[in-house]
Amino acid sequence: MKHEKSLNAYLQESEYINYSNIQIQDLIRSFKQDTEMERIRAVFEYVRDEIDHSYDVKKQEVTRRASEVLEKRHGICYAKSHLLAAILRGMDIPAGICYQRLTLFDKPEDGYCIHALNSVYLKDLGKWVRIDARGNKEGINAQFSIEEEQLAFPIRVEYGEKDYATNYDEPHPDIIKTLEENNDCIQMYQKGLPEELSD
Repeated sequence: MKHEKSLNAYLQESEYINYSNIQIQDLIRSFKQDTEMERIRAVFEYVRDEIDHSYDVKKQEVTRRASEVLEKRHGICYAKSHLLAAILRGMDIPAGICYQRLTLFDKPEDGYCIHALNSVYLKDLGKWVRIDARGNKEGINAQFSIEEEQLAFPIRVEYGEKDYATNYDEPHPDIIKTLEENNDCIQMYQKGLPEELSD
């Protein structure tokens, strides 16, 4: 991952990573693990397991801001990445957003989509790791791992998939545009996701 900014950039609140929201603050206070590493794991598992992936549960509503994702309890990967970043930043833990280019429904002929996941800075180890809270289901088993990544979607280069190297401190503008211009999550997921990120 490329880190062009200081750790402080990955602690900032913004429109979509709005951690001063009362419900998010209440949630943050509910995590009482002894160590920062344990808190990070617990937050990751909470967003992965307790917040549904909108398409998995066939919700038409599009959630965008972290507070909205928590309130409605669902979001696609873009929205869930905003919530995970918000909770961690609200705990004073640097968190970013990363992207992958993946096949939309598993094969190149299905077309491609951009997938969002998160990065988190582990102060105890002095390094960033990527974590993917998309939500597990059959064929997807993402876990918190400090050594070998265990993401939702391992990259298959032979299928034209790739990791974007940048560790973003804010959601990419193409992602925000997609969320804001769509009101039907099912249609957006099937036909409206970006296939590439612009520079």
